[in-house]
Formats: sequence, structure tokens, C-alpha cells
Amino acid sequence: MSEYNNESLERKLSELEARNSQLESEVGYLATRDSRLGAIASSVANNEIDLRELWLAIWKGKWFVLSITFILSVSSLLYALSLPNIYKSTVILAPASSSSSGQLSKLAGQFGGLASLAGINLDGGGADNKSMIGLEVLKTWGFLEKFIEQNNIQKEIFAATDWNRLSNKLSFDEDIYDPTSNKWVREFDPRKGETAEPTSWELYEEFRKMIKVSEDKDSGLYKLSVEYLSPVLAKEWVDELVIAINNHMRVKDESEAKKSIAYLKKKAEETKLAQMQSVFYQLIEEQTKTLMLAEVSDEYVFKTISEAKVPEEKLSPSRALICILGFLIGVFVSVVILVVKAIFKTGES
Repeated sequence: MSEYNNESLERKLSELEARNSQLESEVGYLATRDSRLGAIASSVANNEIDLRELWLAIWKGKWFVLSITFILSVSSLLYALSLPNIYKSTVILAPASSSSSGQLSKLAGQFGGLASLAGINLDGGGADNKSMIGLEVLKTWGFLEKFIEQNNIQKEIFAATDWNRLSNKLSFDEDIYDPTSNKWVREFDPRKGETAEPTSWELYEEFRKMIKVSEDKDSGLYKLSVEYLSPVLAKEWVDELVIAINNHMRVKDESEAKKSIAYLKKKAEETKLAQMQSVFYQLIEEQTKTLMLAEVSDEYVFKTISEAKVPEEKLSPSRALICILGFLIGVFVSVVILVVKAIFKTGES
């Protein structure tokens, strides 16, 4: 019994010693961690820069701030002065009303299926629908390519750099276009298929940037604008664009109406049923009205509500804003540089 008690005591002592060893290890770890945290806190406290030190660093570098700010301010001023003025001319348009739209809508309900077999769309004759189609056509590559060619404005779009108000003449980039010899002189690589003269796609990309189209959902009116170096040309191009899109849509509808009339006449002659002949003649009558309207109406798709004017004030650039931004950037950049230098200097010490 005595031996059993001794063994039990020895086992408990062994467990206590192991527990004590574990506790000593944990205490040592906590002590080490506390010392590390203290060292880190001390380091942070030593490296900390208060607002007063930052202000002193900025004040000592005030001439640096003034120098950087002055350089960026002057640079922004020179940049602003180098930018040419851009003018914006705007025309306000409304969908042109069509006298045949109501009759076509009625016929669409009665003979829409028959008309579709003849290749005639009776539902698409509304003025609003035509104007929406016209606006989308106006933005297309094919339409603007044809407009540029017809008006011969390639050099004005691609090579012009500035406009002189007194002489009302454009200046050109002579590295791209030589106005004396009237030739394109820009450098090109024939191996890449390039040419001195700008391609149709290049002209389209440049011209598209100048054209702005917007719609007022409440009034249903449209604004068509051209932004360009010359206010005179901006106004001329707006007027020509309205004429061109009206002509484009009119010619398209004339062609479709003539084809439809020829087809319907042929079908009316072929059929022996008086009722079917009557239907065909009603369709012919409406297509004839469409053709007549297209031939006599100058404002076929868009009606001018407020005509474009030659703008007297520039749209851009805002030179004052550019100069202010240059000044603010100069102050910000110089102050940040001083603060970063002060932080690194404190960290090294």
C-alpha cells in the first residue's frame, strides 16, 4: 500500500513539474512578445512626425513650392494659349409631318399582310420613325463619307490647325497638307498599305468627332451641332448636313415607292378578281402619295425649327480653368514631395 502511495505521489510530482515547465515557457513567450511590442511602440513614437514638424518642413521648402508652382502654372498657360478655339453651331429640328401617314396606318391594319408580300412596309411611314432612322443614318460611315466627298472638305477635316478671324481663313499643318501645291505630304509606309492622302475611315473618324446629335424626350425635338475651328464652316456644315439627310431619305423613299408601284401595277394587271384589283389600286394610290410628297418636299424628314447661326463665342478651350488646374497641381505636387522627404529624413534619424 505504501509503495502504491509513493508511486502516485511521484506521478503527481512529475505532472506538476511538466505543468510548471509549460507555464514557464508561456511566461517567457509573453515576456518576449511584450518586449517586441514595446520596441515597436518606441520606434513608432520616435519616428512619428507631428503637424508642427510637417508645417516647418513645408515652410522651409516654400521656395521649392513656389518654383514648382510657377513652372507648372506657366506651362499650363502656354499650353492653354496653344490650343485653338472651337466653335459650335446648332440647328433645332422637328420630325416633318407626313400627310400620308394616317392613311398608311389605316391600310396597314387592312392590308398589311398583302403589302408585306409585295415588299411594302406600311407601318414604317410615320414621321417620328423616319426621323429616328434619319439620325442613325447621319452617323454612319457611308453617309458621312459621301458628304465629305460631295463637299470636298477633306483637308479642312484632317489637316486644319487654326482659324484666323480677320482673314476668315484656315491654317493647315504643312507636315500633312501643303496648301501651296494643294497636295497631301504626310509621311506614310507603303508596305503597310498607307498613303499620303487620308483614308475614308480616317476622315470619317475625324468628322464624326465634330458632329453632336441629341434628342429632347419631352418636346420630341432634335439638336444637330457641328464643333469646328471656324464658326463660319461649322454653320455651313450644319445646314448642309440637314439638306443632305433630307435628300438621302427622300431619294431612298422615292426609289422604294417607284419599285412598289411598278410591282403593284403588274399584280393588278395579272389578277382577274375585281376585289383584289381594288386592293392593289388603293396601295398604288398611297405609294403615289408618298412619291409625290418626296418629290415636292424639301424638308422631307426634318423640319427646321431654329436655324443654325454663326457662333460668336467659342465653345472651348476654357483657358482660365486650365491655368487654375496647373496652379493647383503645382502646389499639390511640391507639397507632397516635401512631406515625403520629411518622412524619410525622420525615419533615417
